[in-house]
Amino acid sequence: MLPFFGRWNLHTGLAIAGIIAPIMLITGDLSAGIASPGYSLLANSISSLALTNIGWLQTIGFLALGLLVEIFTAGLLFNIKGARLFYLGIAVFVFFGFAMLLIGAFRTDPVGVERTIEGRIHGLTAQAAFIFFPAALLFLLPSIKKDPNWLKLYRYTGVTFILAVILIIVIRVIQEPNSVFGLMERLLVVNMILWVEVAAINLFIISLKRKAKAQPVLPPTNEDY
Repeated sequence: MLPFFGRWNLHTGLAIAGIIAPIMLITGDLSAGIASPGYSLLANSISSLALTNIGWLQTIGFLALGLLVEIFTAGLLFNIKGARLFYLGIAVFVFFGFAMLLIGAFRTDPVGVERTIEGRIHGLTAQAAFIFFPAALLFLLPSIKKDPNWLKLYRYTGVTFILAVILIIVIRVIQEPNSVFGLMERLLVVNMILWVEVAAINLFIISLKRKAKAQPVLPPTNEDY
């Protein structure tokens, strides 16, 4: 039996990137939100947090999320047995990660002021990211169902897809400013990054099994007796 860390490999590293990604965003969002006077985690949008004095914490969270999701996507590519639409799903997931990077790089405009180019880029990218994620899950579902190592995530992935669609519609209806806009937007983001977390943990487990199977079983020697 290999020591725990002795079973780590490239795929383990890709999984760890996915595990860390949601933690980085949640830490930045909560830290900056709680520490910013007058900011409401329930009413204010996630993006508007970047306009506060310590909004850079959340900016780092989005940049880290985007970069780490791109790395984690490689883990999905190499560890799921592809069925129909698999590569399209992987491609859309790559676009989702890139969108997270752009959301962090370009700040939103304050509510009620004239739109800037930076704010427009942020807004359009955020809308695209919300669409990319459920689309990627929809394309990946057949492959998740087909692969025995991922089958246990099939129903959860389907539920995540449905919740994402519902929350996207809710956010489009209520719009900002609204007393619960921030809450609804955070539920949408949590729904997305929680799937990344669960999938990354599953990939981590798969990577350890891969290493264990690859290790040859040596015949006993005289010293073993």
